[in-house]
Amino acid sequence: MEAQVEAGTGATGGLDGNETSAPAALLASGLGKRYGSVVALDQVGLSVAPGELVGLVGANGAGKSTLVKIACGLVRPTSGTVTVYGMPAGSREARRQLGYLAELFRFPLWSTASEVLALHQRLAGSTRGESERDELLELVGLSDVAGRRVEGMSKGMQQRLGIAQALVGEPKLLLLDEPTSALDPAGRRAIRTLLLELRDRGIAVLLNSHLLGEVERICHRVVILAGGKVVADGRPEELTHTGGVEIQTANGTRRFPDARRQDIPKIVSELVSAGVDIYEVTVIRSTLEDAYLEAVDPS
Repeated sequence: MEAQVEAGTGATGGLDGNETSAPAALLASGLGKRYGSVVALDQVGLSVAPGELVGLVGANGAGKSTLVKIACGLVRPTSGTVTVYGMPAGSREARRQLGYLAELFRFPLWSTASEVLALHQRLAGSTRGESERDELLELVGLSDVAGRRVEGMSKGMQQRLGIAQALVGEPKLLLLDEPTSALDPAGRRAIRTLLLELRDRGIAVLLNSHLLGEVERICHRVVILAGGKVVADGRPEELTHTGGVEIQTANGTRRFPDARRQDIPKIVSELVSAGVDIYEVTVIRSTLEDAYLEAVDPS
């Protein structure tokens, strides 16, 4: 099993121990969807708390897009329920609370960034006009290209414009489908920074992505779907596990594969007592990719 160095994420704080009576931003219960003989979702239960950033991962055909479309009201479930801040998914009230960015979105190439947002303001019934457009373009780092046509924008700019349109009308929940899949590392970092800003503003986000490293880095929780079922749900550090300790010494690397974090003081003390010079101590953790592979194929 591959492993990576353990690092503090800082992305999972802020929700621990904060019990609230407010309804979940998104709540799916006993959710099922069949297309003829094909079962897309099977008794799925999932929740996203207000202000929480949740990663939804799974292979193609696992049911991720179906779940998101049901939450948007674009697809009706065969069984179960989905609510958005306590309101039935697809209802007018629920739709006012959410913003959506599809994976394969397209904007008119001849439209400017400001015109794209104006169009979506009309569709969403937002009356905030230019002030809202200016705020959203500033938020996503596009203030200086408000008058640029879509055809003259890079893929990263278009992706950020897509997130801006999803934020029209001040939704409290964002459903994002692969927002960084076609971007280079710099573009992914820009979107990642933006998502953390949205999280800090208290906006709940359900992030559908196959880039497990990105999900592990920024999400409070990760939900893994396989065969239309939830096979794992937890914080990244709960789904991964320690894989031993490595110690860099003057004589090379010493590995302790069964050691845990709490074993480090004893190990270091014994090595120092034996006259070994120590330069670095590293706790090794499995990756989210490892956890994903174990969850979808436990054999």
